[in-house]
Amino acid sequence: MKKNAIVKAVFIGAMLSNGVFSYAQMNTDTEKGWMSLFDGKTLNGWKSVGGKAPYSVEGDAIVGRMTKGTPNSFLITDKEYGDFILELDVKLEGDQTNSGIQTRSHLDPTANGGLGRVYGRQVEIDPTSRSWTGGIYDEARRSWLYPLDLNENAKKAYKQEEYNHIRIEAIGDELRTWVNDIPVSYVVDTIDRSGFIGLQVHSIPEKLDGKKVYFKNIKIQTSNLKSRAFPKDIYIVNLKPNDVVASEKKNGVKLLFDGKSSNGWRSVNGAKFPEKGWEVKDGQLMVLKSNGGESTNGGDIVTKDKYKVFDLSFEFKLSPGANSGVKYFVTLKEKTKGSAIGLEYQVLDDKLHPDAKLGRDGNRTLASLYDLMTSNQDGRARRPIGEWNRGRIVVTADNKVEHYLNGVKMLSYERGSKEFKDLVAKSKYKDWVNFGEANEGYILLQDHGDQVSFRSIKINASN
Repeated sequence: MKKNAIVKAVFIGAMLSNGVFSYAQMNTDTEKGWMSLFDGKTLNGWKSVGGKAPYSVEGDAIVGRMTKGTPNSFLITDKEYGDFILELDVKLEGDQTNSGIQTRSHLDPTANGGLGRVYGRQVEIDPTSRSWTGGIYDEARRSWLYPLDLNENAKKAYKQEEYNHIRIEAIGDELRTWVNDIPVSYVVDTIDRSGFIGLQVHSIPEKLDGKKVYFKNIKIQTSNLKSRAFPKDIYIVNLKPNDVVASEKKNGVKLLFDGKSSNGWRSVNGAKFPEKGWEVKDGQLMVLKSNGGESTNGGDIVTKDKYKVFDLSFEFKLSPGANSGVKYFVTLKEKTKGSAIGLEYQVLDDKLHPDAKLGRDGNRTLASLYDLMTSNQDGRARRPIGEWNRGRIVVTADNKVEHYLNGVKMLSYERGSKEFKDLVAKSKYKDWVNFGEANEGYILLQDHGDQVSFRSIKINASN
């Protein structure tokens, strides 16, 4: 027998003796580079943490039973994994709670009175009307990274009360998901290059006590990984500051701020970048605090190029009580004493700045279309003041516009529509002819006299 064959035989024998996989699984999986994480009979290689919901083997599945009065419970692998492709089938009883699959995750053993608290990126299983199955949630840490508002078509992938096939690729800094072979989420993140895999039973209200979550056909590849193609029209959440990965470049995404200089930006009042009031430091483009007035220090800055149809992303960090904005379709033709005129994605500390209570029906709050439309007030979309938030503005060729905050859709409208014109007629912009209907315009960052930082400003104007 050749040396390689001997090594392979010893390896397979060890896996069989330890119950990692069965002879049947050996023939169907290992020859293709897959290894089963569930032997079909026992929970060998797994342990329960975080809560008291029980896990057992029923038929060919690992079953977690929802249990009242206990926090989120997890069955986690004894082993940690770095790069991998994981596939499994999941079924959830009912449509009033959710579950998830932890990837490269960790455990705080001191939390929950010694039961432990799992934290890390989770692939969501969500049968509720929200339909975010396959989205990426950062359990017990950063909340939602990839809500399915970013990929509306994938909301239809999950099948109620049936087994759903989940594919997860964690390769390098990239995490991508599929549900029933439909591409769902794409996140680029530098945190956690390795960790355990976990199966979740969520905490529940009493009425769901006894409902079950089923996991089966759990298998993994850890070498010779071949990534599947991902459609170019699916949005990528890249959490690396001021970075564009190869897939983004291929899709037409470009940085508007390189993290090092003011290249690509100028003052609204001239061809050069302002000499005061703005600073590029530590990878941030920062408007400095002055007197809280509108465009009275360094003044607003705009891109050197104009845009018609685009997908604009940016991160921003507010100081307490701060006010700013990201404007688009700015023409600089209007004569104003304060900030330049344009459609505005409001950037504001809603709790401390008085502007949040002005306007009409909250239409000057964070992520609103300033003085025109009120943003979704779902608190889960908002991050605390002093933390980075991710904004996004999408403008299509048929004048449809969407605002997002941390991946959650905050509002949508159509430029030039009757509804839009009616909103303008009731706003501070009513005296500007054809306000917000320019064919193209600059993108503007506002100086409102408060310290606000921007980074990861990027645009896809290829469509």
